Amino acid sequence: MRIAVVSNFFPPRPGGSSHLSESLARRYVEAGHEVLVVTAEFEGTVPEEVVNGMRVVRLPARRLPSIVPVVDFDIRFATGFRNARRLRRLLDDFAPDVIHQHGQFFDLTWMTSVYARRRGVPVLLSVHTRLESIKRSVQLAFRLLDAAVVWPFILLSRPDAVVMDRPMLEYISSRYRIPPARQVAIPVGVDPVSFRKGDRDPSWVREKWDLGDAPVIVSIGHVIALRDRVALVRALPGLRRRIPDIKVLVVGDLLYPRFLEVADELGVRDSLICVGAVPRDQVADYLAVADVEAHDLQGLGLGTASLEAMLAEVPVVAALRADNFPGIDLVSGENITIVPLGDDLALVDAIDGLIRDPDRAAAIAKEQRRLVEEHFSLDVVAARHLEHFQEMLDR
Repeated sequence: MRIAVVSNFFPPRPGGSSHLSESLARRYVEAGHEVLVVTAEFEGTVPEEVVNGMRVVRLPARRLPSIVPVVDFDIRFATGFRNARRLRRLLDDFAPDVIHQHGQFFDLTWMTSVYARRRGVPVLLSVHTRLESIKRSVQLAFRLLDAAVVWPFILLSRPDAVVMDRPMLEYISSRYRIPPARQVAIPVGVDPVSFRKGDRDPSWVREKWDLGDAPVIVSIGHVIALRDRVALVRALPGLRRRIPDIKVLVVGDLLYPRFLEVADELGVRDSLICVGAVPRDQVADYLAVADVEAHDLQGLGLGTASLEAMLAEVPVVAALRADNFPGIDLVSGENITIVPLGDDLALVDAIDGLIRDPDRAAAIAKEQRRLVEEHFSLDVVAARHLEHFQEMLDR
């Protein structure tokens, strides 16, 4: 099978969708398929290379200015006549059987949607990010963008859509009106090997941040409005009354610092350590010092960082639905710890209970890892993608 992987985000650019698109493409090659990756250029990269058996072509791109403070990501767009012509030639020469698009609101997705319609190539679209905001004005702008720009290209290419979780199912169905017959439930994939417990010596993390023997909550991922850490900060006064020396390590870029203002208001700023973004190979070291991981606390599902913490056998506390992943059972107290949305006391009780009962925490952590290995392992997820590619071709 010849598979064209299209993603504006691709390594060495950091980010969850970047790493997932590369990991899946690599496994397509390992399964014996021919893979062409088309992406946008990034600092320090070459225009074309062969990596892990896949041909990677990076088209010239420019950074999109940040339109609103809530969306402060480095987004590279490759729109232009020359790129459109080169992309068409690349795909014609490659003659893909299927196109796997990553991200619905990027220009490479839109350009390959036009190509797919003209050439009759089936498309699988992975929607990694929901265009949503807590600000009403921004939410309205996102809805207009979805309706005026994204949806017309979806109508054009008529892709099958990867449904990674139930919130995404509801989003895809309502915003893009993709019917159930063209939806396929495949969760996000993570690499079990990278986060194996016992493979890391985290002592340097404790030394670097002067943690001593303090219990540690690690909160992984960029701080954005939809993962703002405010709920975690609101729980800190109650946690400090029970565990006075507790520390919170926030690992990721601070793109929405409201939680720091709340920490100052509550007088708990000294319990917070903002690490900032770290190289990907250090994430496991930070998880290795954690007694608990908590950042998915706004009822928006369970992200890649939480799954990686579960692989690292760190008890994860989250506010989400037990049926967050279609067909996968999340059971609070067995393979995760679920707290009600907005219940500060319940969050305090959950974190305090895990820290004070390490045997119970370890038992939950082992079940977390088993759950992720069974359903979210990259090998399992890649195999499911390949199965669906074949189903699309058979149709």
